[in-house]
Amino acid sequence: MNTVNRAYPGESKWKGWFYLLPAFLVYLLFIFIPIIETFRASFFDWNGFTEARTFIGLENYINLFSDPLFMKAISNNLVFIIFYSIIPVLIGLLLSVLLTAQPIAGFSFFRTVLFLPQVISMVVVGVIWRWMFNPVSGPINQFLSLVSLDHWRQAWLGSFEYALPAVGSIGSWVQYGFCMVLFLAGMQRIPTEYYEAASLDGASSFRKFIHITLPGLRSEMGVAMITTMIAALRVFDLVYATTRGGPGETTLVTGFLIYRAAILNNRIGYGAAIATVLSIIILALAFLIRRFMREENGDQ
Repeated sequence: MNTVNRAYPGESKWKGWFYLLPAFLVYLLFIFIPIIETFRASFFDWNGFTEARTFIGLENYINLFSDPLFMKAISNNLVFIIFYSIIPVLIGLLLSVLLTAQPIAGFSFFRTVLFLPQVISMVVVGVIWRWMFNPVSGPINQFLSLVSLDHWRQAWLGSFEYALPAVGSIGSWVQYGFCMVLFLAGMQRIPTEYYEAASLDGASSFRKFIHITLPGLRSEMGVAMITTMIAALRVFDLVYATTRGGPGETTLVTGFLIYRAAILNNRIGYGAAIATVLSIIILALAFLIRRFMREENGDQ
């Protein structure tokens, strides 16, 4: 019996692994190993300075789930999902439909300008919007006075009632451009024949959107939901730059709670436990969304 030699087109398959090696080493050193070390540290009582670590088992996790601050931070992160994920996805869908409904002069310009918030550093975004929300000289309150709506003027970031939605609205402003560009790319791969056939059948623009555009963007919507939900759950820099979790604990999020526990209070083990639980929540949500999208696509 003749032995068939398997031929690989182009270079050897081992060269492909060799090309991946630098990225793999970076991932191993700066992501995977710190994740394992964080998980291991969550079982210890350690202040981060001395060599001595006291093994306390699951005590950090027990204290964590009985900590009202952690529950408050998680609930705020869930609220941020509305502002970081749901609202940007809806805005991105609306803008992508408007931009592709008919040829627009300067299409690339509008796409670039609308996407711009996504590429600005979140710390810079926080500083800009902290000025925008300034109760005395901020443009938002100045505009409200200009249109005779002085009774709507607020100390937005200092209000127990409005601080959380104010910070959340900044997240919506940052994330919608990413969703829009993702949906625009997805619309380009939907065959135009589908729309032409629907027009011949007398379908309205709304019915085309429901029956052609939305199903065609299912994969892009899954990516957008996963990416923006992760951003909502791991938000830290925006809260740090605007409210520092205040007023009180109104805008406290899990990322800032980790910073407070591990860096400010030197409770490395407790902060590691929070980070571990947050990572599990993020992975679980990403898995559920991907599973749901597979079922919608009919994949096994």
